Amino acid sequence: MGETKQALADAGLPSFTAMPVLGRGQGHGDLEKIREAESAAAEHALEFIPEVPRLKSKRMITLVVTDEKKELAVQTLLKANQTGKSGDGKIIVVETLDSFSVHTGESGNITLD
Repeated sequence: MGETKQALADAGLPSFTAMPVLGRGQGHGDLEKIREAESAAAEHALEFIPEVPRLKSKRMITLVVTDEKKELAVQTLLKANQTGKSGDGKIIVVETLDSFSVHTGESGNITLD
């Protein structure tokens, strides 16, 4: 998380929200690691782990940027988090219709900078 936070700040994108969440991807991360071990202990451990994957602790980041900064945000997140292994996460881009600052009453892109 520290590397991601620093990378976003260095890219001029210091404002975001991060929260702890529970989730899972398509893989069976724990089961895959144990199966790869190919040992008697690993085989024994598999007997006690259910086939249904457990939810894992993860961190979800919400980052809202202008259209002009979208590619910068995506590339910054990829560079900071891409290991090439299962569990690197997802980046989902969603169109935002408008933004309002409760503090100032302003609206539009100015509230995102």
